[in-house]
Amino acid sequence: MCELIEQKNLTRRRFSKYCVLGMGACFVGLDWVETITGSSEVLQASDGLWKWNKEALFYSKTGNTITCQKCPNFCQLGLNDTGKCRNRVSYQGKLYSIAYGNPCAVHIDPIEKKPLYHFLPTTRAFSIAAAGCNFRCLNCQNWQISQVSPKETANADLMPQAVVEQCVNSGCESIAYTYSEPISFYEYVMDTSKLARAKKIRNVFKSNGYINEEPLRLLCKNLDAANIDLKCFDEGIYARLSGGKLAPILKTLKTLKQEGVWLEITNLVVPSWTDNLDMIKRMSDWLAANGLGDCPLHFTRFSPLYKLSQLPLTPVSTLEKAREIALQAGMRYVYVGNVPGHAAENTYCHGCNKLIVERKGFRILSNNIAQNKCRFCGEKIPGVWA
Repeated sequence: MCELIEQKNLTRRRFSKYCVLGMGACFVGLDWVETITGSSEVLQASDGLWKWNKEALFYSKTGNTITCQKCPNFCQLGLNDTGKCRNRVSYQGKLYSIAYGNPCAVHIDPIEKKPLYHFLPTTRAFSIAAAGCNFRCLNCQNWQISQVSPKETANADLMPQAVVEQCVNSGCESIAYTYSEPISFYEYVMDTSKLARAKKIRNVFKSNGYINEEPLRLLCKNLDAANIDLKCFDEGIYARLSGGKLAPILKTLKTLKQEGVWLEITNLVVPSWTDNLDMIKRMSDWLAANGLGDCPLHFTRFSPLYKLSQLPLTPVSTLEKAREIALQAGMRYVYVGNVPGHAAENTYCHGCNKLIVERKGFRILSNNIAQNKCRFCGEKIPGVWA
């Protein structure tokens, strides 16, 4: 249960009144803002803009048209238009983010939930999200906040400095920008991550990776780890399933690696959409051939949600076959996700094949990595372990 709720001492009935939980995220109710921020102020519209806003980075203007240059959508906005992400607004000749300092989801998570399996195991991440996303995924797990505007969600008053203070006060080692799409609340991430880095707090990015190179490289200056959703390895499926393109995500993966950000990759295996084993082989071959063989690869089980609720769960056997294909392609650390208790949740040394990190769900049961090396054979294990 959300630790912020525990601090409030809410009963189960009051809990259901104040919060809605979706996939582990704590979606904050307006009456509950005071618990998080010490302020009961509610965000309001003002002069055509949402009260909390900031001029956006990365845009250009031609005549009365503003072009957002943050992501490959390159949205072109006329006066008072809103971008595809639903939180970037053209107003009086400038582009503004209205997803700034007003998170709709605040939670304390184990780092393993992101999932990040080779990054500071057993530590906790102060996780935040603002409404909006630059994709339209049919299988979105958090569509209640990703497919709406910040004007449609219940939001907390939590400016970047307050996020860092809350992280410190809660004893978390990192801040995770997650749940919706942090690329869509880019300015909020940028300012918060700078303050966090100054306090020696790590910054973690859970993203679809759909971002242009210049804003990504700027973000990487304060980014410590990222888990990128590589949804499939086919341009046509990417367009139909998510409304995006594959090529920019592949570029993002290589850029993160070049910039020294610890990188893990998630592939959600959706029946009849992304479960083609030949496609999974092409994806695995590409990752290994492009220097990403040491990046943990998570094949995760799909649950029927949102606009694909008619589909079945992913068969565990399909996930196991995908894992074997990736290992044969040269990916050293391949996991099966959303199947608690499966042996492929564990980490096995690529040198001696012994079990070195034993997991069950988000819990670490044993850890045989010392000074970044396998205790049994001394092989260096890729990751950030301390």
